[in-house]
Amino acid sequence: MAKFFNRLDPNLREFIGAQHLFFVASAPREGRVNLSPKGMDTLRILDDHRLAYLDLTGSGNETAAHVLENGRLTLMCCSFDAQPLILRAYGHGEIVLPHSPAWQSLAPLFPDIPGARQIIVMHIDSVQTSCGFAIPFYTFVAHRHVLAEWATNKGVTGLTHYWQEKNTRSIDGLPTPFTV
Repeated sequence: MAKFFNRLDPNLREFIGAQHLFFVASAPREGRVNLSPKGMDTLRILDDHRLAYLDLTGSGNETAAHVLENGRLTLMCCSFDAQPLILRAYGHGEIVLPHSPAWQSLAPLFPDIPGARQIIVMHIDSVQTSCGFAIPFYTFVAHRHVLAEWATNKGVTGLTHYWQEKNTRSIDGLPTPFTV
């Protein structure tokens, strides 16, 4: 049976902190729904009403475009081990770029990962948990290092060019924070 919460209580915080993988969903008013898996120790609980994740360079920048357009976000954690549970946090996002004042306080909460392009802060409206009884067991082996190695090889200038080439518009044509 689903349960709803208006904040992240200690049990929910502990569950989120134990996950190696999470998913972020966003959508424009009209267009494609985006659902992205995230890993590499990039999720942090800021307080009972806010989560943040370090957003790494990708082939697109859909979440940022959707946050700029309407702000809506859903973040999901799903247990693949002993405790069968699915947690969805619903809310709205805020984009923090490296040159913004908030970056100085948020960035130290995360590991230094090459290719970090922005931090997405989620202001939580509600949280829902459900059983997860049908979710299969999987064993976490390790985080992949391919993205960090790729970003290191690109260097700062190469990443900046990549962002301008690949990350300025969503697949539906919406602008992102990297739009010139």
